[in-house]
Amino acid sequence: MTAVALAVTDGMPLFELSIPCTIFGPGNPEAVAAGYELTVCAPPGTQVGGWLRAETAYGLEHLATADTVIIPACDDAMHRPPEDLVTAVGEAHERGARIASICTGAFVLAAAGLLDGRRATTHWMYATKLAEQYPHTEVDPGVLYIDDGDVLTAAGQAAGIDLCLHMVRVDHGAALANAMARRLVVAPHRAGGQAQFIAAPVSQAVPRGQGHDGNDLSGLLHWALERLGEPLTVTDLARQAHMSPRHFSRQFLAATGTSPLQWLLTQRIHHARELLETTDHSIEHIAEAVGMGTATTLRRHFHRAVGVSPTTYRRTFAKERQWDAAVTQNGK
Repeated sequence: MTAVALAVTDGMPLFELSIPCTIFGPGNPEAVAAGYELTVCAPPGTQVGGWLRAETAYGLEHLATADTVIIPACDDAMHRPPEDLVTAVGEAHERGARIASICTGAFVLAAAGLLDGRRATTHWMYATKLAEQYPHTEVDPGVLYIDDGDVLTAAGQAAGIDLCLHMVRVDHGAALANAMARRLVVAPHRAGGQAQFIAAPVSQAVPRGQGHDGNDLSGLLHWALERLGEPLTVTDLARQAHMSPRHFSRQFLAATGTSPLQWLLTQRIHHARELLETTDHSIEHIAEAVGMGTATTLRRHFHRAVGVSPTTYRRTFAKERQWDAAVTQNGK
């Protein structure tokens, strides 16, 4: 048997709680056949979802007896997690348990010191906060989940499904994980390195930094954003900023934290995502519109940055667009 313990405290959202229960719980015949035994652990009187009482015979101290401990999202990521939960998670890890978090559950792992010196992820909305509160953690907001051996972290909400299926795949192979995915009617495998679909409008992409000599580059960056379809070079940008290319590159790095060409590439990818989500333009047309030149170039850079092809990305958002259109139509 593989003992899986689910840590529950006041206010945890129901969706994240339901994921481990569905995948590892007794209601899943594949999980039972594989030898998973799920235990829900919570302090007395715990309420989840703001209204549902969690009645269980097991307290948080029972986490230390499990092979795998899963911590769903915190109630409030802006405040330190409950000390009894942090302590119990730390003790479970010391005794050899595999520890996994979903969404803002990463804050619990970080508070227990389990993410020090590690790469980890959380929901993109809270990634900056996690990095600020725990500077010894390398926070990567651009992935679905990260497997660091005995410590695993997942991004927001549905990425918890991907992480749990990944653990099943590690424990028992792809066949069992795929069988569970079919039962859940979800994709059998989304690689952990696939990017979270973070909304990043081009209009919000201009940083507020300045170069070492106080030059404000925001005007230049707005100018460049309006010309993403043109074959801009560092020389073009430097000329617009009235600097030499070498001096401009140094000032740009100081202001934005990246090189001019990398910044341009990032903005072109953001714009391509926006066009894929909101238009029916061909990949070739979008490649030209964002300054990539050819569909082949766009596909290569897009897959490297986002983790999926432009076609797959568009398909992901197609149903959402159809739903929005239907809602608009019905509202008339």
